[in-house]
Amino acid sequence: MAMSGGVDSSTAALLLQEAGYDVVGVTLKMFENKDIGAGETDSSFFNVRDAKQVAEKMGFPHYVFDFCPYFRQFVIDRFIAEYESGRTPNPCVDCNKNVKLGQLFPKAEELGCDYIATGHYANVKFNKETGRWLLLRGDDRQKDQSYMLYTLTQNQLAHILFPLGHLRKTEIRVRAEAEGLANARKPDSQDICFVPDGDYARVIQNITKRKPEPGRFIHLDGTVLGTHKGQLHYTIGQRKGLGIAYQYPLYVIKKDVEKNTVYLGPQEALFSDTLIAEHCNLISIPELKEPVRVTAKPRYRAKDVPAVIEPLEDGNIKVTFDEPQRALTPGQAVVFYQDDVVVGGGTIR
Repeated sequence: MAMSGGVDSSTAALLLQEAGYDVVGVTLKMFENKDIGAGETDSSFFNVRDAKQVAEKMGFPHYVFDFCPYFRQFVIDRFIAEYESGRTPNPCVDCNKNVKLGQLFPKAEELGCDYIATGHYANVKFNKETGRWLLLRGDDRQKDQSYMLYTLTQNQLAHILFPLGHLRKTEIRVRAEAEGLANARKPDSQDICFVPDGDYARVIQNITKRKPEPGRFIHLDGTVLGTHKGQLHYTIGQRKGLGIAYQYPLYVIKKDVEKNTVYLGPQEALFSDTLIAEHCNLISIPELKEPVRVTAKPRYRAKDVPAVIEPLEDGNIKVTFDEPQRALTPGQAVVFYQDDVVVGGGTIR
């Protein structure tokens, strides 16, 4: 059981134990404050303490795994590289694929465990007709995290448990309080774990010791509008913080890293009805041979909307939306659904 020290994973461990499983708790140490230029404190101390207290209360073993090197390589370094190349990464997807789940499965085998379990709000089931394991949305749509898990493979899905998939957050806190868990009222984690205040540009600068270079703001019509403070500070669709007075609201439309230019324009320029998804993973089907109607979710907090996905010769997937979508952002994940079932997903090119 992957235990973050929060109420979700602690309650998930409780539910597994009640269901008759022999539980082994593990907490993953991902980074220290010095790794993100924020001092020498061990940022995982309190999470480890809270998880260990729960494990002791329930009477099962608890281990701490140092995944800092993996997290640095697959999450932090990639996060920096993506932003510096003008894209907007999704580090939680990278972490699930390459660190939390990617590295945890081998550890589970070492410990003699048949399954790994997490506190994600999602569900898994086996489709006897197709012979494939399916990833489904969590019942609590407000907390559903299937979007972050679209990279799971068939083998991983066959050996993963999501005890919270059919529960709502309010029910989970009630259960935790009833069992006397010390973290029953612990606040939910917010934002990116290594960017707790949301200022990703500052974190990147702290780590790299490189100051972003100012460049030009240019209107889509070619007019030079002013100077930006480094393309790192801007994402597609951004309006606030541009510092430019104009006859109508301006938004970040695109970025040219080689020219260190940020292009601005009206909101209508943000809309597009197609995108190309690369680095794709399919779950409910083994391969995409022809156009398939789905709903597609182009960012985590977005509602999935009707679209058609079709295969391209290079292995990428073309997504055509029924209606134009705002700010389709390179580097973000796009995930495909049929009702509650995750068809698959990829990275917006």
